[in-house]
Amino acid sequence: MSANKRFSPDEVMQSQARRAVAMRLQEIEGNPLSAEDIAMFEMFEREEWTHERRIAYILDTTAALPAE
Repeated sequence: MSANKRFSPDEVMQSQARRAVAMRLQEIEGNPLSAEDIAMFEMFEREEWTHERRIAYILDTTAALPAE
């Protein structure tokens, strides 16, 4: 898939709706998203990133974290 592919406005709206549900479920489970997590997902939506690009970004970001 091309790195330049972007979500359509409809796909962005669907993503926002799924995130709202997921955030609520995380709150119910006592594990709410941090402000940093929310900002990351908002950036994905604002930049219209595809799922593949989002996954690659998260994997690259977490690979640099120290193991606990």
